[in-house]
Amino acid sequence: MGILFTIFTFTATVLLLIIITFLYLTFQIYSGKSIKNPSYPPVDGTIFSQLFYFNRLYDHQTEVARKHKTFRLLAPGQSELYTTDIRNIQHVLKTKFYNYTKGKYNQDIVTDLFGNGIFAVDGDKWRQQRKLASFEFSTRVLRDFSCSVFRRNAAKLVRVISEMATVDQIFDMQDTLMRCTLDSIFKVGFGVELNCLEGSSKEGTEFMKAFDDSNALVYWRYVDPLWKLKRYFNIGSEASLKKNIKIIDAFVTNLIRTKRKLLAEERLCNDKEDILSRFLVESRKDPEEMNDKYLRDIILNFIIAGKDTSANTLSWFFYMLCRNPLIQEKVAQEVRHVTSSQDDVVNVEEFTANITDTTLEHMHYLHAALTETLRLYPAVPLDGRCAEVDDILPDGFRMKKGDGLYYMAYAMGRMPYIWGEDAEDFRPERWLNNGVFQPESPFKFIAFHAGPRMCLGKDFAYRQMKIVSIALLRFFRFKLADDTRKITYRTMFTLHIDGSLHLRAIRRTRS
Repeated sequence: MGILFTIFTFTATVLLLIIITFLYLTFQIYSGKSIKNPSYPPVDGTIFSQLFYFNRLYDHQTEVARKHKTFRLLAPGQSELYTTDIRNIQHVLKTKFYNYTKGKYNQDIVTDLFGNGIFAVDGDKWRQQRKLASFEFSTRVLRDFSCSVFRRNAAKLVRVISEMATVDQIFDMQDTLMRCTLDSIFKVGFGVELNCLEGSSKEGTEFMKAFDDSNALVYWRYVDPLWKLKRYFNIGSEASLKKNIKIIDAFVTNLIRTKRKLLAEERLCNDKEDILSRFLVESRKDPEEMNDKYLRDIILNFIIAGKDTSANTLSWFFYMLCRNPLIQEKVAQEVRHVTSSQDDVVNVEEFTANITDTTLEHMHYLHAALTETLRLYPAVPLDGRCAEVDDILPDGFRMKKGDGLYYMAYAMGRMPYIWGEDAEDFRPERWLNNGVFQPESPFKFIAFHAGPRMCLGKDFAYRQMKIVSIALLRFFRFKLADDTRKITYRTMFTLHIDGSLHLRAIRRTRS
């Protein structure tokens, strides 16, 4: 009887907490929101109503954006505005930059994973990391080192796919690319040979899965009104998140300790190539502030920027090339022309070693095709800021202090008023003028953010993606294993293909 009474009491307490939480949230959502006031954007529900569309969230947002360039969802304590209006985006990300921050609402959601990394913080912490990262990304040492790593790993990737092409084996291109880019980012970022691509790193594979799952589980918090309660009781999605973060923290902590030990033995100099080593040198100036926790946050933010941007974009890129074989051949022809390689091309290592900066600069059609991929499948499909003061947007709508404004990069790529009636078509030519790539305003093409927080790794990402693409398209032609299967995304911070991308590789020439 005692056990049954305890179970009953516990269950009743949990149910009571859920009811109280629900009533409190309902009051917070609907009170003081000026719902019918035309000075504020039209209301399209609450943030929790997104739960019903979660698996196709970005497409749902696109449908709403076709009716309202700016709309809002009601949230506890504030409204969340969503926009595709280029004027609003420039206003928030540049013109009134200092009036908009990441905001406590967003920081509460992401801190467990991203900590005090550059993507989660504002003010002095952001400026310090931005300044240091900006310096590192601008060094010739990092540029040369990263390119050599990208070339070596591109050659490994060709060898791995060549083995599968020989026996006509179907393979998961997204998983293969994720492993390749993770290897590259760990070598460039942390000076570590992870060897995920060749399958010899069990710890690296576990880390990659835990990191991607945490990405999705943290994003789930945006539509889960009970996530804080679940975290308190360590149940459901929050229990899974805690388990994954434990795996991530153990892996990263070991990485930092190992690196510190190696650097102490090597009597580290300031000309070290990898980014972590250079941050460790910097940490000696302020060891209390730049401690292991600080370095952990930097590492995880760097990984999501470096791995996900490149691997996700390349996955969607090869998917679009398979869907558009004529465009795939155009890119392959440019590769052959610019690299001056014929059908009797030499071995893979020699070919990739000769991919120079000049080679990359002349790949206008490849650059356009990658950019067109990012237009339709941006690595970060939704991002935004929080108003620190009451404001009026360029489109005339008001915002209250504490309201969020999110720009919908995925939806923007599909808006005819921005890109024309063929907005949903994959057409690299839209980026070319007489065969030369022509960039657009970063507030129109928002894939790399814009304004003072514009992505520092943009050129870094393009270099990696172009080197990998050149190597693969020189040696293989790719086809979908099943062209009747609908390919879609997994709803999370970054735009992963949901499940796998099964392809066949057909050898273009002997390698």
